[in-house]
Amino acid sequence: MDAEYTPPDTPLEVLHADHELIVANKPAGLLSVPGKGPHLADCLMARVAAAFPGALLVHRLDRDTSGVMVFAATPHAQRHLGLQFEKRQVKKAYVARVAGRLEPKTGTVDLPLIVDWPNRPRQMVCHETGKPAQTDWKVMKASDGESRVRLFPKTGRSHQLRVHMLALGHPILGDPFYSEDHARWPRLMLHAEELRLRHPDGGKGMRFFAKPAF
Repeated sequence: MDAEYTPPDTPLEVLHADHELIVANKPAGLLSVPGKGPHLADCLMARVAAAFPGALLVHRLDRDTSGVMVFAATPHAQRHLGLQFEKRQVKKAYVARVAGRLEPKTGTVDLPLIVDWPNRPRQMVCHETGKPAQTDWKVMKASDGESRVRLFPKTGRSHQLRVHMLALGHPILGDPFYSEDHARWPRLMLHAEELRLRHPDGGKGMRFFAKPAF
């Protein structure tokens, strides 16, 4: 990735901003946080901080995944939101296009995950040493060639949705790590569509939404 990182030159899309929260729609191909080296400095965190000085990181999305990301405007908000993620109180919904016809229409993947060290950053299923990981799915529409699904991760493991869909035999289209014919697609077909959380100031329920571009 180091030599091939060409972040998208798109304007920052702010979905919401107030005295405690900044919510942005991350484009596919942009790092959430900077990598090692100046050539990997451009990321959503840097772009948000340029527009909102003092913005703080709360969570991440994979570089190839687009969609809703929340940032904290204050240390208090960072702690408050961090605890919500840690306690799995934040509700997340993703949209993905996967290979083949996924059946049945709804279900749950419950497979523990761990890093595949010789092939990192790839992850893999491991029943002996993997950390618990659960994903609910719901098919939105399907054909013999592909299915459009909504995914609801109950846990937040690295590459969780990508490995869980692969384990079902329906890898996410365009996935450079887990799909053999990923070059046919312009990007990873995975988008963080919705985020539900409690506002750090008063605890009001908030819902943030960004429509997928595929």
